[in-house]
Amino acid sequence: MTGLLGPAEIRELAARLGVTPTKKLGQNFVHDPNTVRRIVTTAGLTRDDVALEVGPGLGSLTLALLPVAAHVHAVELDPALAAALPKTAARFAGTAAERLTVHPADALRVTAADLADPAPTALVANLPYNVAVPVVLHLLAELPTLRHGLVMVQKEVADRLVAGPGSKVYGIPSVKLAWYARSRAAGKVPPNVFWPVPNVDSGLVAFTRREPPRADVPRRAVFAVVDAAFAQRRKTLRAALAGWAGGADRAAAALTAAGVDPGARGESLTVEQFAAIAASAPDALAAEQ
Repeated sequence: MTGLLGPAEIRELAARLGVTPTKKLGQNFVHDPNTVRRIVTTAGLTRDDVALEVGPGLGSLTLALLPVAAHVHAVELDPALAAALPKTAARFAGTAAERLTVHPADALRVTAADLADPAPTALVANLPYNVAVPVVLHLLAELPTLRHGLVMVQKEVADRLVAGPGSKVYGIPSVKLAWYARSRAAGKVPPNVFWPVPNVDSGLVAFTRREPPRADVPRRAVFAVVDAAFAQRRKTLRAALAGWAGGADRAAAALTAAGVDPGARGESLTVEQFAAIAASAPDALAAEQ
């Protein structure tokens, strides 16, 4: 028998496992088959893709991924849920369950070596709200084989991830994701498809990996500039980057060398401009290498 999980199956599985969703783990289980079908379709998986799912929970999205991906890695922090997922896959996905590998682990700590056989090419996940941004950035840094992805996150977080320069919600997540990938908003998801029902909408974010804007500047150096610029986002870059550069005058010199107005603010800069600033301050750049 193959199938997806509806409200009745979700409740039955949770009751059998003695599972109660917790805010601490950011657990909101999807119980609407149409939503998981939509996620998989929007993700644009091919038969060659190896999917990585973070926080599979009771298995709603996992069951939709198994028929279309070459393999599915599911990383689950909750030991009870991790132990139950292979059984759920065997029950509902038939022989496709053989393509599932469950990793009882923290997604913020997994490495490329943990997921090496076969290496993931696509991240498709309903991410816990409380760790969504760190998880996406960690996995893109750790897994160079990830070519694309689609994640469901809190709508407010989705807006930040895809925001461009000049937007009121443009900030650290926007710039750091842009270092790795091109991203776009891929739709909104209402609260009523989850159990328990959250008090916010969710949003879908699609991304496609690209080459970093500057091959000659380490990521850590660029991200140090980004962190400093947005730590005091109301200040001009000359003032906000003073600590990073070793003084306001040195910050102004680095900005000018990078072709950036020292009186500008971080929210107006592209990731390419942040990389240029990092490259223009040799002392600060050396400290991050």
